[in-house]
Amino acid sequence: MKHAYVFPGQGAQAVGMGKDLYEQNAEVKALFEQANEILGFRITDLMFAGTPEDLKQTKVTQPAVFLHSVAMAKALGVKPDAVAGHSLGEFSALVVSGALSFEDGLRLVSKRAMAMQAACEAVPGTMAAILGLSDEQVEAICAETEGVVVAANYNCPGQLVISGEQAAVEAACAKAKEAGARRALVLPVGGAFHSPLMEPAREELSKAIAEAPFRTPDCPIYQNVDAEPHTDPEQIKRNLIAQLTAPVRWTQIVRRMLADGVDAFTELGPGTVLQGLIRKVSTEVAVESKSTLEA
Repeated sequence: MKHAYVFPGQGAQAVGMGKDLYEQNAEVKALFEQANEILGFRITDLMFAGTPEDLKQTKVTQPAVFLHSVAMAKALGVKPDAVAGHSLGEFSALVVSGALSFEDGLRLVSKRAMAMQAACEAVPGTMAAILGLSDEQVEAICAETEGVVVAANYNCPGQLVISGEQAAVEAACAKAKEAGARRALVLPVGGAFHSPLMEPAREELSKAIAEAPFRTPDCPIYQNVDAEPHTDPEQIKRNLIAQLTAPVRWTQIVRRMLADGVDAFTELGPGTVLQGLIRKVSTEVAVESKSTLEA
């Protein structure tokens, strides 16, 4: 039996996340306090008792989701056979697999959040979910739409998120509806993640990733950019740098893991988004989500 642990990305956050872990597990409490120190502000206060608006700030959201996921893995003492994470979740996966220390992972996540925020402010963009069309149809619509608009998140069959300039995304949504999409919905996000508009953030983050001490992970990590299993630290770094402007190939990751013999998935961290997406790829496989010690 092969057990994969998977980690959610931005958007999974919720007020109160991780509070029970902090209160029930001394080792995890120390991890949270270490995060407060590294970040230079008490992220735990915002996670446990902040407002949804506080948690929506990219500089808070990304470290918060990462911290909750890693803390959950630590509390459970997980020993995965394989790992993967959706966008930001790839950093959680790298720490849990032993490829990156918690401290280095958190510092990179914080830098990533700041760089993405700056890129969003420099060139405004947006994202939209297209439901009910094939990946190929959505790719063709993006290709024929004027301006910057690309496939950004291959979430599950029949659900693809596009990303790019506001006008181009809206035009692609209109075309998708004409082509018979069940829904084409502009998302309430801060910018055009996983598109060429994130190039300034990719450049800024690439130096920090290149300098960070990566190790050979204890198990393969299936990475967003190519949906392939990796254990070579240098290749993992290259893929992580490419991730900001490349699509998240989640559908392909799940299919590849299934083909490689994974027969159980556990989502660690806030929410149940990945559990739902995995079930849409395969109704047969065992899937669960854990965001608290009780659940």
